[in-house]
Amino acid sequence: MGIFSRLFKVGQSEANSLVDKLEDPIKLTEQGIRDLKKDLEKAVEALAEVKSYAIRAKRDMNSAKERAADYEQKAILLLKKAQSGDITQEEADRLATQALDAKAAAEKEMLRHEADAVRFDQNAEKLEVTVKTLKEKIVEFENELRNLKARVRVSEASKNINKKLSSIDSSSTLAQLEKMKEKIDQQEAIAEAYEGLSTETKTLDQELEEALGKKGTASQSQALSDLKSKLNM
Repeated sequence: MGIFSRLFKVGQSEANSLVDKLEDPIKLTEQGIRDLKKDLEKAVEALAEVKSYAIRAKRDMNSAKERAADYEQKAILLLKKAQSGDITQEEADRLATQALDAKAAAEKEMLRHEADAVRFDQNAEKLEVTVKTLKEKIVEFENELRNLKARVRVSEASKNINKKLSSIDSSSTLAQLEKMKEKIDQQEAIAEAYEGLSTETKTLDQELEEALGKKGTASQSQALSDLKSKLNM
């Protein structure tokens, strides 16, 4: 095996190793993203639920507050009625006392709902931070997953190229090229030899015509000289 093949065998081995090393992280990252999305879904549901509890607690707090104020107003009206003589003082005191007891109970209920609302708001804030963090992590891991997949594609392409190149025997290829070059040189030499033969070889008819042509030219030259002599030229 030539050095060319050995080098690409090494490259192919490294590419295969890289692909193998990247496959598990990709699977782990994909599973991690699925888990994070499930956690995000649960966190969003919990956030919506906690916010609904906070809204209800605030509504109940305001309702208790209004009842407490109403009972206090009724106690005042009872005392005024007793003062004006519409009802007896004893009856007014009895009913006003009951109204004030109801007011105290309403205020106690109001404070309890207020504490619940504060607690639910705090839980909602924590869940909002959790939801935001989960969303950011999902985006981060999805970007990392795309990067890992791109690296795998590059590694796979490199592996395929190295595989093809490693199958090429450089020594035999160069030997075939040299043989082809020698064959072409030989064919060109033969063609040149045939071309020289074609210009040098003459047929019998060509040689006869050339000989006769030269003779005829010599006779014509003599006749022209004789004519010039007669004319004193």
